Amino acid sequence: MEVVEHKHGVLGAFLNSLSPANLLRGWKSRSKHHSDCSMPKVERTMKAAILIQQWYRRYLARMEVRRRYTWTIFQSIEYQGEQDQVKLYKFFNALLTHIPDPTRQPVPAERIKTAAAAAAQQASSPLEHDLLTQPVDPAYKGVHLKFPLRRKDLEALIDSFRRKKPHRLHAKYVAGVLIEAGEHLKRLPNLNQCSTAVSKQVTICGDLHGKLDDLLVVFHKNGLPSPDSPYIFNGDFVDRGKKGLEVLLLLLGVLLVFPGEVFLNRGNHEDHVMNTRYGFVREVKLKYKHCSDFLLKLIEDVYRWLPLGTLVNNKVLVVHGGISDNTDLEWVKSLGRHKYVSLLRPPVSESSAPGAELIDKMEWKQVFDLLWSDPQPADGCIPNSLRGAGTYFGPDVTDKFLAKYRLSYIVRSHECKLGGYELTHGGKVVTIFSASNYYELGSNTGAYVTLSGPQLAPRFVQFSTATPHTKRLTFRQRVGLVESSALRELRAQLLKHRDLLTEDLRKLDADNSGYVTVSQWSQVLEARTCLGLPWRMLSHKLVTVHPGTGKVQWQTTFQDQLPAARRTETGTVAETLYRNKSSLEAIFRIIDKDNSGYISLDEFSDACALLGEHLDASQDQAVDICRSMDMNKDGQVDLNEFLEAFRLVDMERHGPTTPDDDMSPDDPGNRD
Repeated sequence: MEVVEHKHGVLGAFLNSLSPANLLRGWKSRSKHHSDCSMPKVERTMKAAILIQQWYRRYLARMEVRRRYTWTIFQSIEYQGEQDQVKLYKFFNALLTHIPDPTRQPVPAERIKTAAAAAAQQASSPLEHDLLTQPVDPAYKGVHLKFPLRRKDLEALIDSFRRKKPHRLHAKYVAGVLIEAGEHLKRLPNLNQCSTAVSKQVTICGDLHGKLDDLLVVFHKNGLPSPDSPYIFNGDFVDRGKKGLEVLLLLLGVLLVFPGEVFLNRGNHEDHVMNTRYGFVREVKLKYKHCSDFLLKLIEDVYRWLPLGTLVNNKVLVVHGGISDNTDLEWVKSLGRHKYVSLLRPPVSESSAPGAELIDKMEWKQVFDLLWSDPQPADGCIPNSLRGAGTYFGPDVTDKFLAKYRLSYIVRSHECKLGGYELTHGGKVVTIFSASNYYELGSNTGAYVTLSGPQLAPRFVQFSTATPHTKRLTFRQRVGLVESSALRELRAQLLKHRDLLTEDLRKLDADNSGYVTVSQWSQVLEARTCLGLPWRMLSHKLVTVHPGTGKVQWQTTFQDQLPAARRTETGTVAETLYRNKSSLEAIFRIIDKDNSGYISLDEFSDACALLGEHLDASQDQAVDICRSMDMNKDGQVDLNEFLEAFRLVDMERHGPTTPDDDMSPDDPGNRD
């Protein structure tokens, strides 16, 4: 029997029947069987209008269905990436901090340096010392700043960033802003106190994620901060977007120029571990190659001193993620926030007193829940399985928390929303997200919220920073653009699981017909990807469906994909880690226990002792690998040696690569 490729199946036929041409054809056909061909003109006009209205409603419904499943694809892939990242760090934290080794001496306290101390030490080296003290090269054509920053410096910075081809801000000025901001942040409490007694209002912005255009739109629409117009920026300033450093510098600039009118909260992406995975570390290294390590140390010092939230008139709590049933604001106000350079690598207590480690873990969870949690419609508080970190908190948890601290409602961010904002828990939890076009052009609008009046009533303003070309697209074209991008990312996810999916689907295809039922196909894909997607609906977009039987030609699941990489039967520790090359730099930071920028033989041995249990590799082999990575034979492995070693391993496995195939170790393979 000839197999005819059928992309839409029953659903496609149904949707096709709703097209204007088919609806009009059906109406004409019915009209032939009626004798009232001489119906009045008004009646014909009314019937035509009703027909057009019905078609348009169905058209909008179809577009909304496409928009919703596209949104679900993007969000599921994003959260799975965060979940994988958290799992990775839980694993490496466990192997580095909980390996029983009675022969190993505790790390001396003086060896454990804070990011600020490390940065100060590096600044005393000739390169960084010259950067901070020597005059700027006369050939530099960018904006010049003076410290302490003044309003005219800030306006010059904004004007420079607004240009299509701006001159990159000199590294001396970047370091100056970071150092001055770090000193200012150290003087702030864990929870900012914002009052609207003078201004009568306050504007809150959510995630910006390196979207400089969105920040400039907010300032254009709402004005720069002032005594009459204070701002709260609710975390996640960097990562994913291409101008995270400019966004961070601009926010720190307004903080320094308007210290009483600007409040910055820490988000879960103000974390060097997340930055390594999601692009900000790479951005800094590309823009400032010769002093990136020094600047990143200064940025980490800024992160550790960012306040954890803001209280507005003691009526509204503004935090990045949310709360849990254990959130204690009094505890939050008194803890040492500077200890948490990365929440994915919590500090371990050196105290041997009973309960010391437990106290540290509970304190860490207080901060973690504020930055990582999400609201849920059901009552209760459960672990956030979708992200792999934080909690889901229900309406009952919200009500109890608000009553305990006499608050009216909570404003949080952390989740991309289609319209830029969302009200949940009966309006007592407000989500605000300010990065428009977050997943793809046209995927979502951004928004900010202004709280005003005695009751701090919220007023939302939506916006989108679309290019002139995008503005000319029709609604259908915009939906199609976003849909194609989502399906492209989904196919990339399926390719990652290709071998396992092929194995499972082949088992179900007992008679080697090449076909399985849609239900079988959907169950296999969900079991392997855990994305929680409507696979049955998506089947007509992803695979070929037989027009007669409705079965899926399962081999086409991977069509339009590159061939899978050749596999070897066995793998070394290095090869196993290489499969996670998007996380190599993050893994380096975890293995580097003392945050020195180098991996010692002892640190690598500790890591591989537990890895050996999971990968059937000997510790001797791991030690040999560490020594082979030490290319300059100084007894330590720096990041460049670490990444180069894994690149060479991959070349041996797959042969020489072309420039297009050779992925930069700095490239995490995530959205910019």
